[in-house]
Amino acid sequence: MKTIEPGLAEHIAGGVTTLCHCWRLVRNDGAVLAFTDHDRPVSFDGDTYEPAAGFDASEAVSQTGFATGGVDVYGALSSDRLLEEDLAAGLYDGAEVRVFLVNWNAPGERHLIRIGHLGEVVREDSAFRAEIRGLASLLDQPQGRVFRHGCDADLGDRRCKVDLTAPAFRSEGEVVVGASRRQFEATGLDGFTEGWFDRGRIEWTSGANAGRAGEVKAHRVSNGFVRMELWQPLQHAIAPGDAFVVTAGCDKLFSTCRAKFDNAVNFRGFPHMPGNDFALSYARSGDRNTGAALIE
Repeated sequence: MKTIEPGLAEHIAGGVTTLCHCWRLVRNDGAVLAFTDHDRPVSFDGDTYEPAAGFDASEAVSQTGFATGGVDVYGALSSDRLLEEDLAAGLYDGAEVRVFLVNWNAPGERHLIRIGHLGEVVREDSAFRAEIRGLASLLDQPQGRVFRHGCDADLGDRRCKVDLTAPAFRSEGEVVVGASRRQFEATGLDGFTEGWFDRGRIEWTSGANAGRAGEVKAHRVSNGFVRMELWQPLQHAIAPGDAFVVTAGCDKLFSTCRAKFDNAVNFRGFPHMPGNDFALSYARSGDRNTGAALIE
């Protein structure tokens, strides 16, 4: 049960109110953005909530049980602090959101009505729609180990233990030809066999996309040229001279872990676990490989 601050409760009961909603958002990079649906700035706790023209929210929905519920917010990408390229770069993915009900005439009278995080963000033309998911949605996320043939660790994390700073798994490159926002030719990757950086991570260190990161879809070598393709297009065009750092990728197979990274001892999958075909199979005459009893 929520307890409303006495001053705010008295104000609401008075009939005529001066209420507004305030949203405080903390992005993945630590940046704090604060907005209000009031037509003037509202300040409290060291944050100034800016009037957001064209910024609105749907009706908040709460449900019993473990249903997610939530609220949608709508806005125009017209603010200097709401940039389309930041949305595309994933800076808002999973960002924490706090929603307050505030008496704008006396900001000390306020109530925290919701804590959640951003879910799906949809961009259309110069506008966006963002879903604010409640804390209950975290209970819907997979937890613990996953039993499967492939490895469930992330390459280079504390469970995998592969050192991605080693020269064998990391290289710096430079774009020679930018074919599109996903494809380019590069130098600086000599000595690496074709496919070495498939599924690897690429981070741009200069150019219009500096600071952005992504995943490599394909690494190809043809006639002395290195061609790279990304899974997702970048926000800005790839231009000659753009520098990047790329690390090796992993397909999560035991054979790759052993041959490419010499890391079989830390493999976090179960390559010898029987699959569905084994579970649904039946004993056959003369079948000794599965240990099944012979049928006479």
